[in-house]
Amino acid sequence: MFATEFNDATYTFKESSEDRAPVYALLPTGERANRVFVAGTLTETQDVGSESEYWQGRVVDPSGTFFVYAGQYQPEAATVLREAEPPVYVSIVGKPRTYETDDGEMNVSLRPESISITDAGTRDRWVVETALRTVERASDAETDPTEYDQMAAERYERSPEQYKQDAISVLEELDTDAESQTADPTP
Repeated sequence: MFATEFNDATYTFKESSEDRAPVYALLPTGERANRVFVAGTLTETQDVGSESEYWQGRVVDPSGTFFVYAGQYQPEAATVLREAEPPVYVSIVGKPRTYETDDGEMNVSLRPESISITDAGTRDRWVVETALRTVERASDAETDPTEYDQMAAERYERSPEQYKQDAISVLEELDTDAESQTADPTP
């Protein structure tokens, strides 16, 4: 999913009362997600830990920003954040996490299980695939609503149609960028 939808997915839930039951983020387009795959440009990293290393990364996609946090329990991801030299393209598999700020606002972050340095082509393919899947989820929410679609409609202000339009805009922007690069290649 794109950063706009990810950052709006502030509601999390478990489908079981077991201690180790998975925690799902309810997506505004009516799906649940325990893990996500994102790609973008790692624009900045910083050690925000007070007693031990705890790395924050800022990853930007065409729609917004993901904040990624990795520490001692994600050693490989923390190493990538520590050693990366922004700006660099990355792809990340991770778990959505929500937390409440001191002023009562809910924020969403990504706890990476893996971070890979990639290239522009990989990022562009992710953008296209993510846009297509976002359009599909939003269309399904309209034509064949599920229990999760109803939960999302009750909890979120933006409609799935708005995320669909965002995804279409991202595709159009990517297409425009590709056309300008082929029309005026840099030597």
